Amino acid sequence: MPVQKFKSFQEAEEMLWVMVPDANYYRRVARHWDLVNQLRPPNIQKGIFKFKSIQEANQHRDNIDFESALRIYLERFEKKKMIIKKH
Repeated sequence: MPVQKFKSFQEAEEMLWVMVPDANYYRRVARHWDLVNQLRPPNIQKGIFKFKSIQEANQHRDNIDFESALRIYLERFEKKKMIIKKH
């Protein structure tokens, strides 16, 4: 994506919103979400979960996020370890 310069904050703010999206806009949005999913793949658990409170539901979500982040970290750590062993 090219770097854009603006003369004012208002001019920059106006560029945040696309009022009439074209095909190129949708391609950029799709590429953005492809990148997001590569950096942090979605971790969707199957099933229905019942919680006694919102705090318990939030804790469950935090645990899923933590486990997902840990899994990604360990996968990347293993790749780095393999690269170091090759040298």
